Amino acid sequence: MFKVLRRQWRYLTAKLSGRLEESADPKVQLEQAMADAQEQHRRLVEQAANVIANQKQTELALNRSMGDLEKLNAQARQALMMVEQAKQRGDETKAAEYNTAAEAFANRMIATEHQVEELKTRQLQAAQAADQAKSAVQQNSSQLQQRLSERQKLLSQLDQAKMQEQLNRAMNTLSETVGQDVPSFDQVRTKIEARYSKAIGTSELQGQTVESHMLEVEQAAQNSEAQSRLSQIRGELGLPGGETPALGGTRTDSAGALGEGSGQSAGSEAGVDAREEETTARSSRGAGGPGGGEPGQDPSFS
Repeated sequence: MFKVLRRQWRYLTAKLSGRLEESADPKVQLEQAMADAQEQHRRLVEQAANVIANQKQTELALNRSMGDLEKLNAQARQALMMVEQAKQRGDETKAAEYNTAAEAFANRMIATEHQVEELKTRQLQAAQAADQAKSAVQQNSSQLQQRLSERQKLLSQLDQAKMQEQLNRAMNTLSETVGQDVPSFDQVRTKIEARYSKAIGTSELQGQTVESHMLEVEQAAQNSEAQSRLSQIRGELGLPGGETPALGGTRTDSAGALGEGSGQSAGSEAGVDAREEETTARSSRGAGGPGGGEPGQDPSFS
């Protein structure tokens, strides 16, 4: 039973982890990875600093021990010289005391020598560890700098991927039906083109009827009359493109009025002459006709 529960728990954990991985933002994950790398580099720097500090401490202890060894050696030499001087004076007691002190200095020298040898070994190991720590920090720093330089490149690629995905979704939306109640772009375009084609066809059919031709003729006549009237006005105003004024007329309004009066007088005189000729002809026919009327009398009056 416990194994089943543990297996189920592992399955749920893996399933939730997979869903979390799918829904996670790569930009956030990249920032987390960079933060983790920086934290590891910081811990590595701290460890390297501790190693280098240990190497420095060992070096200081070695130098101090070597200094102590030199002092002990000098003191032992001084004690032996004092022993010889006491013997020369015949003071065996002082000679024995100085000899005991020299032996003590010699014992301390031996212990210090062992300590120096041990410190030398430790200092050599610490120096090697410090060099390795420095190399590790330098390599990790180079890798961190490389990751920092690749970070911007990855962020740019991520933005390009998001833009391409959005573009792909937009293109799929244009070519596919969004839902049951919403037509696709191609369907709407086909509908609009069909309506436009039908409207154009109907317009072409109406343009072939007799009424349309009659309207065209009427419109042309109106345009011609309007152009003629505009040309006449230009001629009266003396503008370029106007009609040439009538014979005897001028470009001023008063001269035009005079021209029109002269034309009316000439027409009246011509009408009087024509009536007089008709009256003479009728009189001639009345004098020579079968009715025998008086000369100059119109037969219609008899």
